[in-house]
Amino acid sequence: MRIDGRVVVGLALAAAGLARGAAVAAEADDPLAGTRWRLVEFQSMDDAQGTTRPEDPSLYTLRLNADGTASMRLNCNRANGTWTAQPSADPSNGRFRFGPLAMTRALCPPPSMDEQMAAQSEYIRGYLLKDGRLYLSLMADGGIYAWEPIEGVPYETE
Repeated sequence: MRIDGRVVVGLALAAAGLARGAAVAAEADDPLAGTRWRLVEFQSMDDAQGTTRPEDPSLYTLRLNADGTASMRLNCNRANGTWTAQPSADPSNGRFRFGPLAMTRALCPPPSMDEQMAAQSEYIRGYLLKDGRLYLSLMADGGIYAWEPIEGVPYETE
């Protein structure tokens, strides 16, 4: 049996179009894709630590790109990696994970939250969008990072 090359090419293009359409639909359904955030505070579930706020919130930023990559400014350091989110039935919350982060390792002047955030990023398991803020929660009630949206401010990666 002989297969016409035009049919094979047509099927390949159709499959690629369906895959791209599904990816665009997934991005459109993801409320976190393409968002930028500035750290407000870390709420520890350990009463001894309590709530920690950065002295300058503009030094702690997070960009969740629609292609699944993430960029972070952690005080004097930068981090890049991947992220995934799976919304629950209510898309304002769901599962969230960072992939491995590649991070610069400069020694930032104290007080700095960069090392804590880098170490804990692999343990973030959930998200909640509430009152315009993004809450990223650590597994085992370890704590919650609260972020506010960055609007009209260029994202700094350098």
